[in-house]
Amino acid sequence: MDVSLTEENYLKAIFSINLLNGDEGVSTNELSEHLNNKAGSVTDMLKRLSEKKLVNYEKYKAVHLTAKGRKLALNIVRKHRLWEVFLTEKLKFGWDEVHEIAEQLEHIKSEELVRRLDTFLGHPEFDPHGDPIPNDKGELREVKARPLNRVKTSGTFIFTGVAEHSQVFLRHLTSIGLRIGDRIRVEELNTYDRSVKIKIGKQESRYISEKVSANILVELKK
Repeated sequence: MDVSLTEENYLKAIFSINLLNGDEGVSTNELSEHLNNKAGSVTDMLKRLSEKKLVNYEKYKAVHLTAKGRKLALNIVRKHRLWEVFLTEKLKFGWDEVHEIAEQLEHIKSEELVRRLDTFLGHPEFDPHGDPIPNDKGELREVKARPLNRVKTSGTFIFTGVAEHSQVFLRHLTSIGLRIGDRIRVEELNTYDRSVKIKIGKQESRYISEKVSANILVELKK
């Protein structure tokens, strides 16, 4: 099936948003905000994807990927994340530099190239941002991480990933010395402004805003 670059971007966006909202489907407004497109343009594209049997779309209802759409989306995600690993590990790009480059490389069609890239990298399971990489069968490791702002109690957590991949956000995390795999101890949840007092490893305690905590994904330390 011939799928355009724009259509691939929509499929990946639907897949990514759906992972965060618990497989409840994706609204037109969510897609519009995520892709920075007008709602009318989003609706037109969803109708086109529906005609190609890649999404289940009904007006005023949440959008879901079909089995065919999910397979295509997983393949795009797999390529994107493999390229991010290659760029960081082999070309020494920073984790804040690779997302936009991988956005371009993910649309390369050659499956043989992707297969060799995966083998060359040693079949990595996670990308530099902590996201799991789908395998060649389209299987995706289940991740139980949750945003730090949804943590209900104090305790120690492991920083496993990010919900935002922008340069400015990733550079902010680098500036405060936060890296994938670090231990984060939640010491206080401020009910007034939703800020969180945390301690990263052996650093001094600090407050982070709700906007930052909402994009930090953690798992409870066992």
